[in-house]
Amino acid sequence: MVEGKVCMSREVKLEFLKRKRLQRMKSESMNDFACSGNMMSRSGGDALRGHATCGVRIPGSLDTYPQSAAMLNGKDAFSKHKVSKFETSNLDWIDKIPECPIYYPKKEEFEDPLVYLQKIAPEASKYGICKIVSPITASVPAGVVLMKEKSGFKFTTRVQPLRLAEWDMEDKVTFFMSGRNYSFRDFEKMANKIYARKYCSAGCLPPSYLEKEFWHEIACGNTESVEYACDVDGSAFSSSPNDQLGKSRWNLKRVSWLPKSILRLLGRTIPGVTEPMLYIGMLFSMFAWHVEDHFLYSINYHHCGATKTWYGIPGQAALDFEMVVQKHVYTNDILAVNGEDGAFDVLLGKTTLFPPNILLEHDVPVYKAVQNPGEFVVTFPRAYHAGFSHGFNCGEAVNFAIGDWFPVGSIACHRYALLNRIPLLPYEELLCKEAMLLSRSLELEDHEYVMEDVKSHLNTKASFVNLIRFHHFARWCLMKVKACTEICLVSHGTILCSICKRDCYLAYINCTCTSHAVCLRHDPWSLELPCGSNRTLCLREDILDMEDAAKKFEHEEVVLYEVQKLHKKSEDFYLLSNLFPKVEDKDYVPYCDLNLELPGEIESELERTVCKTLLSMESGTSVSETVPNSSDHFLSAHKKVQSSETRHIVDQDDDDESDTEIFRVKRRPRLLHRSPHDTVSFSNEHQGFKRLKKHLSDGRSGKSNTTQCSLADSRSYTSSAIPNHSKEDPHSALRDRPHKGSVIPISMKCKKLANEEPMVKHREHKKDDSMQHGSGRTVREPFPIETGPKRLKVRGPSILGRMG
Repeated sequence: MVEGKVCMSREVKLEFLKRKRLQRMKSESMNDFACSGNMMSRSGGDALRGHATCGVRIPGSLDTYPQSAAMLNGKDAFSKHKVSKFETSNLDWIDKIPECPIYYPKKEEFEDPLVYLQKIAPEASKYGICKIVSPITASVPAGVVLMKEKSGFKFTTRVQPLRLAEWDMEDKVTFFMSGRNYSFRDFEKMANKIYARKYCSAGCLPPSYLEKEFWHEIACGNTESVEYACDVDGSAFSSSPNDQLGKSRWNLKRVSWLPKSILRLLGRTIPGVTEPMLYIGMLFSMFAWHVEDHFLYSINYHHCGATKTWYGIPGQAALDFEMVVQKHVYTNDILAVNGEDGAFDVLLGKTTLFPPNILLEHDVPVYKAVQNPGEFVVTFPRAYHAGFSHGFNCGEAVNFAIGDWFPVGSIACHRYALLNRIPLLPYEELLCKEAMLLSRSLELEDHEYVMEDVKSHLNTKASFVNLIRFHHFARWCLMKVKACTEICLVSHGTILCSICKRDCYLAYINCTCTSHAVCLRHDPWSLELPCGSNRTLCLREDILDMEDAAKKFEHEEVVLYEVQKLHKKSEDFYLLSNLFPKVEDKDYVPYCDLNLELPGEIESELERTVCKTLLSMESGTSVSETVPNSSDHFLSAHKKVQSSETRHIVDQDDDDESDTEIFRVKRRPRLLHRSPHDTVSFSNEHQGFKRLKKHLSDGRSGKSNTTQCSLADSRSYTSSAIPNHSKEDPHSALRDRPHKGSVIPISMKCKKLANEEPMVKHREHKKDDSMQHGSGRTVREPFPIETGPKRLKVRGPSILGRMG
């Protein structure tokens, strides 16, 4: 009986609010009609002020807007009109959207967010979105953190038109920057005042009621615009040692640096990705349909204030979502690319909002989350999501990735390249570093590290093997057509392809001036290099170790099965077949030796030069006295600020010791800071010369005159990617080390070594060093690489395959 009275009082309250709202609308109808005739001729600021009686008054001056800011092609960006493609008269579909899974972890399960998410991911990822209710709460409120702990905290909002659009060349939605900065308290006062004026109440109304109000308002309501403070730098987690949530691993400032986080390998902070951002909203502030950058995970914590409603699409339905948007939301004239890729391109603008019933009508699954203070919402890789606020609130979000992200991260890189968009993360570099750490843990027989998250490691291994196989096959194709004239071994971090902006870490083709790097997914013969036709193949100096690690991973049948699945989905191998139609791929054997063939005269001359160089090194003579040093030009060329068409992303720190290049900040340019988790890179440049001398001593026993493939399993290589610390006398090490970046022209044949016993001993010694070095490292430290490029030039139409 008591329950019935409560329900009845709620219904009566809602009915009262509806009637009062209708009365207010009638009393304002004459004012609406009077001001609508002058709307088209006014500027954005005047239009907003003149129409304040029937909408939200934007506080402060908007004179900072340009005259066209609120006008699109002569149309007012805030005025509403009926959009026939969106049916909003019947909102019964709202009750048909099922809720996403909700999890209530115990305190003992709440130790590490990434461990817990790996546990629930098999079920929760099917929905694209889930909610986690925290068992611990913050003892220091977000308002106290932002007003007291962060003195002087202010932010600028965006003005969001609250309307639907036709999404053609004449009618699109844009979010504008307002001209006013707010303190946290000032924005809260403004938002609460608007809420109370609209609903004559300071309390929260039921979420289902406000959900229908939102879609009614956006379709035909009187509110023209709202303000939303999105992507605000900062965090509302307290730094107080007494705050249980703030000092836990669920503090979003710590998520990116947890041991299982892939982004820990960046070694640098990227605002909005590795560093959390704040999202401060008001009634009907919205976040449009979007997917996270690089299809990453996201985790959002609701600090305080009114509820948020989320809509989520499972990652496996992302293509279906884009297809529906392309066919039923956008018109073809606004799509730069045909098909779902064109829709993906426009959706990246994060201003597209439409009711989810369109998706339901076309069998795209949609799930809902109603987020309250103290709750986390997690979105899974490639899961589109959107939502809105029920009043003033403050949330915080950050991206993260674990091993199972790598397969979808590869798809994101491919799509960015198709659209010529600069990537945010060095995907290849992250994958290679994580895979080599995993390989090292296998060498050390660290079974605890391997067994705790088998699925995550399986995805890492399969993605890594697929990448290594592609690069080996690409080098084999280049060898067959003799497309490159030089070889260059490099140890620097990621750079970008000057054509498609794809990140290049393992290999790329470069020109004579080293300013036009091109990834291996382009036709080498069609490259129009301004500095000539010479093409240099640049390879990572530890690429052989990576191939050995990939072969070890392939010993697991389950890994091979996953690799075959990725191979069928990948377009890279199909692309190579089209680029090199004359190459018979049936002759290709994975991981085969790629031997070199050079003209005899050039080979003899280069070999004499190398021998002279090595002798001078052993006698203590400076390498620069024997071999001209041209790497200074190589380094300076990569440190230039490139244009948007040929920009290379290379670290420009003065110490030149960073192993990771910074791409760009998430949504606005700002200085990137060095993370306290950065490590100092180590240098073992003399190691390449030791391997070089081994080749020369063995290579004099005979020469091969034909380019051939042989199974690489017959050879033994070291598989450790961790640089060794030499225990030799430091002066001796300096004598062995060449002048930094020196260019050494060499000639060599990559063939099976005649005597493998010394190599076996060297490998065992290197493995022992690696184990000793690894015992003092933790998994969360960024993976070190060497600094400074070492160029080993091979002149002649040949391609380096495996170098011992």
